Amino acid sequence: MGDHAYSEESLAALHALAAGNDTEPAKGKGSGSLALKGKGFEDIIFTNWGENPNKKQYERSPFADDAVKHRAELVSKIPGERLVIPAGTLRHRTWDIDFLFRTGTAYAHLTGLGRDLEADSVLVIDPVLEADGTAGYHATIYLEPAIDRSNPRFFSDAKHGEFWVGPRPLPADFHTMTGLEIKDRTELEAALREGAGPDGIRIRLMRGYDPSVDALVNRVREESGLGDADTNRALDATLEEREDECRVVKTPREVAEIQKAVEATQRGFDRVADILPIARQVKRGERLLEATFTHSCRYEGNYISFETNAASGPRATILDYHANDHALKDGDLFLLDAGIELDSLYGADITRTFPVNGKFTPAQRKIYQAVLDSADAAIAAANKPGAVYHDMIDAVMVSVAHSLEKLGILPVSAEEALKPDGHQQYRWLYHGTGHMMGLDCHDSHHARNEFYPDSEFKPGMVFTLEPGLYFDAADLLVPEEYRGIGVRIEDDLMVTESGEVKLMTTFARTPDEIETWLAAHGPEHYFDSFLAQDAACA
Repeated sequence: MGDHAYSEESLAALHALAAGNDTEPAKGKGSGSLALKGKGFEDIIFTNWGENPNKKQYERSPFADDAVKHRAELVSKIPGERLVIPAGTLRHRTWDIDFLFRTGTAYAHLTGLGRDLEADSVLVIDPVLEADGTAGYHATIYLEPAIDRSNPRFFSDAKHGEFWVGPRPLPADFHTMTGLEIKDRTELEAALREGAGPDGIRIRLMRGYDPSVDALVNRVREESGLGDADTNRALDATLEEREDECRVVKTPREVAEIQKAVEATQRGFDRVADILPIARQVKRGERLLEATFTHSCRYEGNYISFETNAASGPRATILDYHANDHALKDGDLFLLDAGIELDSLYGADITRTFPVNGKFTPAQRKIYQAVLDSADAAIAAANKPGAVYHDMIDAVMVSVAHSLEKLGILPVSAEEALKPDGHQQYRWLYHGTGHMMGLDCHDSHHARNEFYPDSEFKPGMVFTLEPGLYFDAADLLVPEEYRGIGVRIEDDLMVTESGEVKLMTTFARTPDEIETWLAAHGPEHYFDSFLAQDAACA
């Protein structure tokens, strides 16, 4: 009865069975929680509190000055309009559990703030007409105020109260960190309505970060004669496009921060290499190595920059493998695609593929070298006069086609595969071979082509290069010795002030370097690496 073709008799019987079902939930359920009430409790909870020793002293964000430049650039691209950029809100995971909050990328870029301090706040950039007739702006943060011990909810609000989440920055602290005017979130609606209308100010919204802000802006625009959500969808998408374009070229401070993230990510890889001998002995070695890297990120930064890909053996041929729950098998390769997100939210993205037992087989070495050759070809192409970003991808595909031909895998000649109607090599390399990097792992994703794939390299650009080859275990076009081998090598690169495209990553790339790197690591080094890093930062 899988097609649910109910008869009249079965429907009547089911209806009768359901007749006595409860229609309302039970009242007064305790669910293991403590009822915070009672006259004695109320008399004692609000008094006799000293200075909170956990209250932090806030300073101006190191990225606040950069944020001034970012706002000015965005306003120059969309002058005369009101721009609404929410920080985002807590995302529900299950019942009363939320995911860790991560500030929205555009909000972080335009305020200089990071980490998890700004949930439910909104940046509004209002247009200002300067004396010379040009467009200026005034930026305000509308804040959901912290619930400190002066507020009766400080013990009862488990999402925001100081007893539950600790002391949060107050409006004055946000002003110190950003230099911006700070107002109460309750004033947001009136601010959005001011001057809004078909003959006045148009409103653009960074959608998708905070449903309550989306709903508010939709209502204000519709009631102000600016149309409904569908009418404004293209305008909002253009705001996202222009903001992404502002992030293509980084400031020197941003580049330096990404370099810190690269170095921290490399230390995470070192710690994975330390634990590898133990991971080889346990049932879920992939998961242990993933956890090792995540531990490194949580210790040194905010979190991982993206979900870690920790794939061994044939699972390394799966591009977005994230189960990471298999044992490590001697003789297999292990692919780790991972990156840290620092407290500033700037991140890194590195991939290395290395042998579980520390030594490449001849077949593994051939595939690894083919991928490395394509990466080197891309870097060489990027450093030719007048090169554009997409030239790197083209160079990778040319190199891969010739390598596959030499390996006897490509069913046609490399020359044939490289024709516009060829592309047979895509069967074994079917993804883009790099992306911009910054506050987002895949930064500036919505930028127009002339700012990204078709743009000439500009000082301050930071991006990844990640060619790979993936031979599925069931791929009958591939010689048996190569089946089940997946290799990806990903490095982070920058464009220097002189225009050179150079590596930011500084650790093992060649097969020999990988083997030497693994041999130099072991469990005895694991905790020493944390102590050494602490000492270096002291």
